[in-house]
Amino acid sequence: MSVTQCKLGSLLIKDHYGEVVEKVCTYLVEHGARALGVLAKETGLQLEQVKKALTVVIQLGHVEYGCHKRGFVEYSARLDRILLHTRYPSYIYCAKSLYGDAGELIIEELLQNGHMLMSEVVSKVWQRLMEVVEQNKFVEEGTVRQKCVDLISTHFLQRAPAVTNNSELKEGSATPTLTVPEEEMYKIPKGMSPDSKINIRKRKLSETGADENPLKKKKTEPAIDEGIYWGVNFDRFHQYMRDQVIVAAIKRRVDENAAMIVQTMLRISEVTTSCLADVTNPVATNEIFEALPKEPAIDQSTLNQYLKILVEDQTEFVSKYSTSGGGMYVVNIYKAVKELCIASLGSTVQERFGQKSYRIFKLLLTKKYLEQKQIEDFALIPAKEAKEMLYKMFAEQLISVQEIPRTPDHAPSRTFFLFNVNADQVCRNILERSYKSIVNLFLRRNHETQNNKRVIEKSQRVEAIAASLQSAGADDAQTAEIEDMITPAEAAQLKRYKDNISKLEKSEIQVDEAIFILKLYLEYSKSC
Repeated sequence: MSVTQCKLGSLLIKDHYGEVVEKVCTYLVEHGARALGVLAKETGLQLEQVKKALTVVIQLGHVEYGCHKRGFVEYSARLDRILLHTRYPSYIYCAKSLYGDAGELIIEELLQNGHMLMSEVVSKVWQRLMEVVEQNKFVEEGTVRQKCVDLISTHFLQRAPAVTNNSELKEGSATPTLTVPEEEMYKIPKGMSPDSKINIRKRKLSETGADENPLKKKKTEPAIDEGIYWGVNFDRFHQYMRDQVIVAAIKRRVDENAAMIVQTMLRISEVTTSCLADVTNPVATNEIFEALPKEPAIDQSTLNQYLKILVEDQTEFVSKYSTSGGGMYVVNIYKAVKELCIASLGSTVQERFGQKSYRIFKLLLTKKYLEQKQIEDFALIPAKEAKEMLYKMFAEQLISVQEIPRTPDHAPSRTFFLFNVNADQVCRNILERSYKSIVNLFLRRNHETQNNKRVIEKSQRVEAIAASLQSAGADDAQTAEIEDMITPAEAAQLKRYKDNISKLEKSEIQVDEAIFILKLYLEYSKSC
């Protein structure tokens, strides 16, 4: 991991969990696996503080532990999981778009707590929905349980590893083995199915809100799913986000109907296909036709025409697998990801160096190896401009040079210099710059918050006082008088701050989308 990624991980941990946890995680990221005593000594923290910090990050999956060959327990940080904090809003938005408010709150609870019992998640989410539901509305706990079961059945949630060895372990000599059988990874616990009558609550809120909330009663009996914990399956979310990016690309390149066909093919094979598979499982034409949405209606002949267009397209997002059963088709995931990554790299080159440099970059991607004279002829760019652009891109490590000597002395006059684009190298270079961009955005956001700290705190106090007056039955005049404590200048300053923070947050999401594509391509190229 690079220095920039380590710095970003440190900023994320500090922002979410405080300075104590940040010190522990940063030390583990920079120095590797360490024992508990070493952590306390090197970080200058008390032993109890380190224990509590490790408890938090282990629960969240940011730190893992193992047994050293000498017999003591050592802890190591998972920087890749820490960096996923920048993508949490995307996970929550995906859950909301697929499963509504209940799905959104379920994913939010699990992201905040790491691993939880299904009964505990359902209870907390149901309670939060009860607090915001409109008056005279029915709130049923079975609905929340159904959303949780749907998330498990579509593999967005998976069972967390648990202790399988019940034998006693001597302290400091070994660590428990945490595993989960493959057949139980997505198995619903007994008594937690949606049609179960256990603990199903249905309440109607009265106008005064005086109904007793059974969740506020302290429970002494153990949960019916005790010991079965669930967590977020990040790979499944990445698979869904990858499919959405591919569908959006098809929509831009062909049209909405073609995108709907590809989305149907991906949806049919989303659970049965591995996350890093090069292609999806073959899907028959009849199966695609039956799974297509009813609106807008697409007949069989139109479907065949669209499939032919997708197969003959130069991007090769879709390929014909066989002719049996009216035709079997697959979506080429790796080729699609590669094309999306190259398009992202080309966009970066165009933004930084202009249209002519982008033309040279695309030419080298197509022709592979070219001399400077060939680049000038093919790209129709004067020699002086082409030489200057090639030098700039070479200095930024966006293109490479391959030397082919004709004599053993490597004399420049008797050596061919061929320019080419190493996509993996350029991808890593742009990825590092993207992480630097997120760090800069993060620091700028903290700077804006610090500069406007006084106005923010005053606004929060005023809002709290106004809310308490409204709950106490105060009239509008009293509430307006409290709100007038914010002067027009302070209101304008607060508005500028909120606008700037909104722009910075949107920029973080956009940069993270680029990082997602780049990292996805590197993972596929590594596995191929």
